Amino acid sequence: MRTILIASDHAGFFLKEKLKLYLKKKQFEVKDLGTYSNTRCDYPEFSYNLARQISLGRYRRGILICKTGIGNDIVANRLTGVRAAMCYNVRASRLSRQHNDSNVLVLGSAFVNESLAKRILHVWLNTRFLGGRHRRRINQIRELERQMRKIKR
Repeated sequence: MRTILIASDHAGFFLKEKLKLYLKKKQFEVKDLGTYSNTRCDYPEFSYNLARQISLGRYRRGILICKTGIGNDIVANRLTGVRAAMCYNVRASRLSRQHNDSNVLVLGSAFVNESLAKRILHVWLNTRFLGGRHRRRINQIRELERQMRKIKR
């Protein structure tokens, strides 16, 4: 069974719960990294925990949800190997996979309703990376990540 990580803050909690059900119907094993209620909380903890699992290679894909998606996107993309893509429409979702080989889908609950979120997610899950010239660009990102690690030392 395919496993996918999912996490949200309080503003994304209800959409997260709907998407978990959708994923389970699609035969995914869903690992929920929180939050577990709509009680106000801070998104960086949840975003970092999910992105860290992707960065370490423990899981291949994840989904982050907060009110706008912006904060989650910022946090997740700070980790090596994470290519988080904030998608507000189906086209962005498709292109994030085809061109950027995104491994974290970021949604903003203030901008996507349940129906649109499911369509975005469906496309994201079922679109393959095109490779070719896009692989060259992903390799450039990896090289930049290596250079940044050297600078931090």
